[in-house]
Amino acid sequence: MSSQEASDTWETAFRGIVRLFPLPNLVLFPHVMQPLHIFEPRYRAMLEAALADDHLIGMALLAPGWESDYEGRPPLMPVGCLGRVAAHCRLEDGTYNLLLMGLRRFEIVEELPPVHLYREARVRLLPDCTAPNQTKMLAESLRRLQAVFARFTPFLPEARDQIDQLIAGKIDLPALTDVIAYIMDIPVADKYALLAETNVLARAAQLLERLESLDATGTAALEFPPPFSAN
Repeated sequence: MSSQEASDTWETAFRGIVRLFPLPNLVLFPHVMQPLHIFEPRYRAMLEAALADDHLIGMALLAPGWESDYEGRPPLMPVGCLGRVAAHCRLEDGTYNLLLMGLRRFEIVEELPPVHLYREARVRLLPDCTAPNQTKMLAESLRRLQAVFARFTPFLPEARDQIDQLIAGKIDLPALTDVIAYIMDIPVADKYALLAETNVLARAAQLLERLESLDATGTAALEFPPPFSAN
């Protein structure tokens, strides 16, 4: 099955309700693959339900102050990212390793009453916003973003080939902004702001401003591909 056919399949079957996987320190973006290690019982139940159904999980960011109610239902930031389980492995102790492919932004419309161990919400998918008369501006933003990001690739030697292909390849501006926002070691609040921005030119401008303020020699904390993130 091609990637386009896979996309058509999940969008056709999507019912507007997602199983929520809220974390305090991880922002998933469309177009990227996130390794995850699932060990809490509620999130193991969430994953097993997803695997038995549509393989979809909604990654959400916990709102500030979550520490006082982590085991309960602390508030969530309103925008998240829908992901599809691309691969998974159940370990001997009952925990899971999985790869989650980011698909689309969503906005939480309402959280549903608790029925399962995990949380669920009704959501609205958020499309990227561009206008027909912005073709030249999109192309110029793409060129600038590729040029600025190229300064950081020497400090990611283990992924140099992948990133060089990314910069040189036929990738559009929405996808490139998401991939770079995901890769770069910037604060979670900044990553969330980039996720929540659906205007592609505005998102690119925010990302360019953030990248241009960074010192390329101080990016040792960058790691790509990313390590497994534990819930």
